[in-house]
Amino acid sequence: MILVSENGLPYYRFESLAPWPELAHGVFTRSGGVSPQGLNLAFGPHDLEENVRENLDRVAEAMGFARLAFVGQAHGDRSLVVRADSGYSPRRPADMIRGFDALIAPDPGVGLLVKLGDCQGVILYDPVTRVLALVHCGWRGNVANVLARTVERLAADFGVRPADLVAAIGPSLGPCCAEFVNFSQELPPSFLAYRVGKNHFDLWAVSRDQLVQAGLRPENIETAGLCTVCHEAFYSYRRDKTEDRFGLVAGRLDRGAR
Repeated sequence: MILVSENGLPYYRFESLAPWPELAHGVFTRSGGVSPQGLNLAFGPHDLEENVRENLDRVAEAMGFARLAFVGQAHGDRSLVVRADSGYSPRRPADMIRGFDALIAPDPGVGLLVKLGDCQGVILYDPVTRVLALVHCGWRGNVANVLARTVERLAADFGVRPADLVAAIGPSLGPCCAEFVNFSQELPPSFLAYRVGKNHFDLWAVSRDQLVQAGLRPENIETAGLCTVCHEAFYSYRRDKTEDRFGLVAGRLDRGAR
């Protein structure tokens, strides 16, 4: 990934996605916002709604979108299609659609957002059909195999060939800090192959393998390799028990991306 800045907001871009300039994307840090702790993108009692709305507007403007579509994430495997004419962009918590962890945008001009605090944000883009999906995947999402479920829906509903997809896995809980003391109750036996050390697991490798098993080519998958617990540029629930969240944004622009 490379670190860039737009309108005073620093964010990371995936180098592997550079061949598709229509795909605007960015992993934002905690810097540049109006909230007490920075660029918090999550509504809740820990922050004022007007702060979050301003932060969301700043991110949308930096990415070239009029607004951002996001949902109340549920650590499951359900996906929601967001069309350009839906106008969906919640401005307060009560307006959010809840219970989804993957957003699919078949149309240009739709900026998608997932909110993160150690979970993985995963971009799935098909340069052939130009359909985009953005996935929120924590360890529960890995257990539910939300990545494969999303690939399956892209194939079934939009004619996407999994082998054509390119994927990017954002900063998230790394194997250095992914400790599961109760892993025998929380993780399936198949995850033991990803155990590193006594109680630690490599969830980045889990996601890569789940994507490959879903039909993606290994060479089409980039992993950021940045642990959010170790890198204080990002909000981390495990490190700070904070409810603040950073964001991964992606969308296809009508014009070439910046």
